[in-house]
Amino acid sequence: MIKVNDNFTLLSPSYLFSEIAKKVSDFSAAHPDTRIIRMGIGDVTRPVCNQAIEALKKAADDEAREATFHGYGPEQGYGFLRDAIAENDYRSRGIDISPDEIFISDGAKSDTGNIGDILSTECRVAITDPVYPVYVDTNVMAGRAGRPMANGQWSRLEYLPCTADNGFCPDLPTGDPDIIYLCFPNNPTGTALTRSQLKTWVDYALSHNALILFDSAYEAYVHDPDVPRSIYEIEGSKDCAIEFRSFSKTAGFTGLRCGYTVIPSRLKGTDSRGNSISLHDLWLRRQSTKFNGASYPIQRAAEALYTPQGRREVRETIDYYMTNAAMLRKGLAEAGLTAYGGQDSPYIWVRTPAGISSWEFFDMLLSRCNVVGTPGCGFGPSGEGYLRLTAFASHEATAEAIERLRKL
Repeated sequence: MIKVNDNFTLLSPSYLFSEIAKKVSDFSAAHPDTRIIRMGIGDVTRPVCNQAIEALKKAADDEAREATFHGYGPEQGYGFLRDAIAENDYRSRGIDISPDEIFISDGAKSDTGNIGDILSTECRVAITDPVYPVYVDTNVMAGRAGRPMANGQWSRLEYLPCTADNGFCPDLPTGDPDIIYLCFPNNPTGTALTRSQLKTWVDYALSHNALILFDSAYEAYVHDPDVPRSIYEIEGSKDCAIEFRSFSKTAGFTGLRCGYTVIPSRLKGTDSRGNSISLHDLWLRRQSTKFNGASYPIQRAAEALYTPQGRREVRETIDYYMTNAAMLRKGLAEAGLTAYGGQDSPYIWVRTPAGISSWEFFDMLLSRCNVVGTPGCGFGPSGEGYLRLTAFASHEATAEAIERLRKL
């Protein structure tokens, strides 16, 4: 018999969102005439903007002609897209990021999961709690997480609670971790860190030789001028942070798949002999071996998002979802429910009624309101007693969901 990676056997049998999908599928099969409003899995509903679609079509035509055909592309991504990202997402905001420090991928989920390939399995890891499950599960797969404990935590991970009591801003670690995962604006709580709050984390990482893995997938939803859209707005961060971004929630690329990771060229780690090693070079080596790059048509579509018209269309999509978020916050308050987030993020973090668990509230909303959320406990122990709703439905579906919640 072939031996397997025992770390995988420690994981729960199914991924959180797969479990939700099965519950919804079973309910739908038993109630085929029921209209279900889905606000659980963070998939978008607005179509990809016209500029990107036109670029996608043109790129597909390029592949049909010998003179413009593209086969294997550069593993790091085409220069035209990396140049557009460097100029529009960073340099235009006063951040000195080179196109050579940008790696195009098929999405932030892949990169946040795969980045552990270049980091030692002996690294100590700190995660905010609640947290996007991929951060925990991929460290379990790699062997960094230790053993599952009765309280829902893993023995080798340091949990940094994000609760209403601390304004969903975690306290600094006490266990001297090597790796710290931060996602702000946050998934799932929908809350954000101010510039001064994020500076505290950068200062900590610099003083403790820690690496921050900063998931900035929702930066385009930031409205508060005091909330940074990139960790590289903070002085010193290029010596201690890797940033992950996605086109999924900003431009509707959940089905097209495209994102990118920024690893500053001066960011260093050490090998087992104490030698200084470039994390940028290690990631390039990893990508060159395991990844053949995002497709040419998809990268052309992403490039089009940075045209003046593309930027306007993306802004319209984000404004559409943020209108939903405002509707949800107002409607939930009128329904007597306490909710957080939804101001610099498309996520709403709802406190369950007293005495009702996350999964019980999920089941209640599904069976009595036919609305799908995500139970907070699926994001970690501190998520118990909450449920996440997304603003990615249509205006009409959002309004109807609010009316159903009011009746409940």
